[in-house]
Amino acid sequence: MQFGWYINDWANAAFSATVLTVFLGPYLTSVAKNAADPAGNVHPLGLSIRAGSFFPYAVSFSVLVSVAVMLLTGTVADRTGRHKELMCGFAYIGAVATMGMFFLGGDHYLLGGALLVVANIAYAVSVALSYAYLPGLASPDERDAVSSKGWAYGYAGGGLLLVANLALFEGHDALGLSTGTAVRICLASAGLWWALFTIVPLLRLPSRAGVAPERAAAVPDRPAAGSLRELARTLRGMREYPLTLLYLGAFLCYNDGIQTVVSQASLYGSEELGMGQTSLVAAVLLVQIVAIGGALLLGRIARRYGAKRTVLGSLVGWVITVALGYFMPAHQPVWFFALACMIGLVLGGSQALSRSLFSHLIPAGREAEYFSVYKVSDRGTSWMGPLVFGLAYQITGSYRSAIISLLVFFVIGFAVLAKVPVRRAIEAVGNPVPERL
Repeated sequence: MQFGWYINDWANAAFSATVLTVFLGPYLTSVAKNAADPAGNVHPLGLSIRAGSFFPYAVSFSVLVSVAVMLLTGTVADRTGRHKELMCGFAYIGAVATMGMFFLGGDHYLLGGALLVVANIAYAVSVALSYAYLPGLASPDERDAVSSKGWAYGYAGGGLLLVANLALFEGHDALGLSTGTAVRICLASAGLWWALFTIVPLLRLPSRAGVAPERAAAVPDRPAAGSLRELARTLRGMREYPLTLLYLGAFLCYNDGIQTVVSQASLYGSEELGMGQTSLVAAVLLVQIVAIGGALLLGRIARRYGAKRTVLGSLVGWVITVALGYFMPAHQPVWFFALACMIGLVLGGSQALSRSLFSHLIPAGREAEYFSVYKVSDRGTSWMGPLVFGLAYQITGSYRSAIISLLVFFVIGFAVLAKVPVRRAIEAVGNPVPERL
């Protein structure tokens, strides 16, 4: 069962790496610029925004919509026990929307924005449901290792596809393809990869994620209506676990910063640092490779020092990384690659350990619902960070100002997480406390 769960990360990481992190940001921005007026603005839904802000705004909008979809789907999954069916169903919706990006070109920036919104919502819901399996996959003392291994599989899968896409992009002239066509093939390949490998979790995972047995019995006659009532109870019931909410607040803050760095790195590299598409793909591939080792390394460190202290240490690393990114010289790929190594080192571990730590703070039987709230800020689904990033660029016209504005997320997240008494939080929800935290 663990293998099927690992391959789910292997499958969906292609969307995160190839689409969100590398190709779509710069390409959709170029499409938006083709549609811009003489002042450099586009006008979606009658609004006037800089063409360079369209991509981060679209990401932010998709996440705002996905919040409601994730919460409602989580309650449906927990009440009906159809975690796998819903998880894989949304995965295929996202895969089809991603394959549709092959038809993005010219000045059709609204088509690109619509496909991004659909794919990112489907991605967020599918991944949130996959997280609900973690408590049933490993004992409390094994979850850090299992979660870290899952992230390692994801970075390996995303990295492997990036190698193929880099070869395609570099050889597009020899293949008789234009640069735009090569990018569109790379985008569509992520959807195809996602769809094909989702077959493995579809066959290997049970329908219901690990939940309390007493909650597995009742399936309501009207699951949608019942889930709306259950959703309201979930949101009210979270107030009974203030320490869980405190941890969640810390995570939503610092991980929004992490995800914004990841999703806007290619845009920053191309527009501010003058990196070519080849350098951008190579840098993201480097992040994927280093993140495999980083996730496993921080998982081992957590065995000795505990997950909370390890995550706090990784946040210090993020502050240093973002600060160095602000001072990064333009047109110097070697420094950009060094920054990519720093990101990779702290990326996988901080996310994997945050996920396993949160799994201890969830009341049994409410995994999908609570992880739906958690997923509001995870791979590709942050919204506060892209909004701040886009506004900073809108106001200053500088991507350097936009990137340095993200420091506030890491500083506040660190301060809040440091105040969370994790052991008391686990005891409060009635879960067994692992030996080391």
